[in-house]
Amino acid sequence: MASIRRLLPFCSSLQRTGFSLRGTAEGFGVGGSCRSFSATVASEEAIFKCPDEDGRVEPEVLVMEDEIAKIRREFEAAKQSFLKIPEALREMPKMNPRGIFVNKNLRLDSVQVYGFDYDYTLAYYSSNLQNLIYDLAKEHLVNEFRYPESCLGFKYDPSFPIRGLYYDKLKGCLLKLDFFGSIESDGCFFGRRKLSKKEIEEIYGTRHIGRDQAHGLVGLMDFFCFSEACLIADIVQHFVDAKLEFDACYIYQDVNRAIQHVHHSGLVHRGILSDPQKYLVKNGQMLRFLKMLKEKGKKLFLLTNSPYYFVDGGMRFMLEDAIGSTDSWRELFDVVIARANKPGFYNSEHPFRCYDIEKDTLAFSRVDAFLPNQVYYHGCLKSFLQITRWKGPEVIYFGDHLFSDLRGPSKAGWRTAAIIHELENEICIQNGENYRFHQAKFHIIQELLGKFHATVANSQRGEAYDSLLNELNMERKMARSVMKNMFNSSFGATFLTDTGQESAFAYHIHQYADVYTSKPENFLLYSHEAWLHVPFDIKIIPHHVKVQFSRKIVQGTNDPFLPHSTTGVREMPGTTFLDHQTEDISG
Repeated sequence: MASIRRLLPFCSSLQRTGFSLRGTAEGFGVGGSCRSFSATVASEEAIFKCPDEDGRVEPEVLVMEDEIAKIRREFEAAKQSFLKIPEALREMPKMNPRGIFVNKNLRLDSVQVYGFDYDYTLAYYSSNLQNLIYDLAKEHLVNEFRYPESCLGFKYDPSFPIRGLYYDKLKGCLLKLDFFGSIESDGCFFGRRKLSKKEIEEIYGTRHIGRDQAHGLVGLMDFFCFSEACLIADIVQHFVDAKLEFDACYIYQDVNRAIQHVHHSGLVHRGILSDPQKYLVKNGQMLRFLKMLKEKGKKLFLLTNSPYYFVDGGMRFMLEDAIGSTDSWRELFDVVIARANKPGFYNSEHPFRCYDIEKDTLAFSRVDAFLPNQVYYHGCLKSFLQITRWKGPEVIYFGDHLFSDLRGPSKAGWRTAAIIHELENEICIQNGENYRFHQAKFHIIQELLGKFHATVANSQRGEAYDSLLNELNMERKMARSVMKNMFNSSFGATFLTDTGQESAFAYHIHQYADVYTSKPENFLLYSHEAWLHVPFDIKIIPHHVKVQFSRKIVQGTNDPFLPHSTTGVREMPGTTFLDHQTEDISG
């Protein structure tokens, strides 16, 4: 149904929610302001009339002029109404930033096994970590790959990147794509310079990325990608400014190798553990969530690519204020697997090795069972399922990386939960009055533009028509810019494009995550037997839900241009869920 709804015209979606632009000249104005622009409308009507040589005006022209005059009146009325935030926007229910959002129906009472990634899932890091990764990687580029020493002066810019961008290894552009694979016109950078629409068309021929061009794109999908995206853009910009020839593919390969080196060599791990107060965020709620699952008889496992010493040091620090014994965090898990080498873990046949935490060595004996309080390295999904005998649908796995963490489990039949930390902040912004006002403004201008283009063909446009069109485009551009800058001045929101379309990142969330939320402990807001299901009417992503306003509300506020789509339609906990005794929902 969601895919069908996406194909419906924007206008019809507004009509479904009870909004209408008919008669807005009578309802938009503040304190009788409609009378103030009657002379303007009359003059526009006079300009729009185009008599022939005999002084006659064709009926079709009169109809078109009448329609354009209506659009002008509606636009002038809307501008008056823009001066005051509609009261109805304040009364709209808000989405819970800590809610769980559902792409596929999920019965928690049928889930018996909970699995967790470590980085940015169980462990949450401060913003200082991106600076550390960026600095270590740039030093490796200079010291090992002989990049110019001037690169050492680079500084990580947290205001530049967002998650879910793509880097074009062939053309060197950093892109934000929408749900359908088109380049966002305001989200394409070459280095740190934003490209214009004309430049995008000159480079790609079209804004839509076809299959031939898609093979050169690499997705930057996890939380560690912020430093990688920023460093790539800074290197490209440096080479452009220095007028040095370079291959965009080599830039990506070198930066990616440098990022991988700081992780695999242990540089970033040692840096974090040397000052955990600076990089790690303590979280007593996480311990409460894990203990609750154990008390309910659930099985828990930890599956991470990080080495054990790093996980152990981080867990001890994060939970030291909440648990008595510093080693007791391992008692929460039935199985602990480190150095798992995801995503290869899901399709390889590597054997498990038992890890000796005292000697820092791997045993040579075959692993046929997972013993309590033991740590295991490597392994594969096939052996994991054979040893545990846990069936796919009864397992849910939490992770932050859509490809490394969730794509494999999703294909293997596990249920999946994506942890998207920035989701909480984005929903808070979308709940705000300022965002909702500009969102409403954007949608009403968008509908007026649709009416304009449906009424006036390009061959019929004159100076008066162009004046109205330019005004509408300017108002839409201003509203779009304000909303974008609330999130990120370079690329805007993570889940949405500037035009209100879902982003490519949202597409991958929809594809690989059964549910998603900002933190695992948000599940504490729900019963462990709750039945989570997809909201009855969504666009594509369930935290962008259509609001069904009644005409009474709209008429009561004299404001027919409330947004047809908003992030706030329900109160806590953020999704619809039914008590397991009331209705049988498969999933």
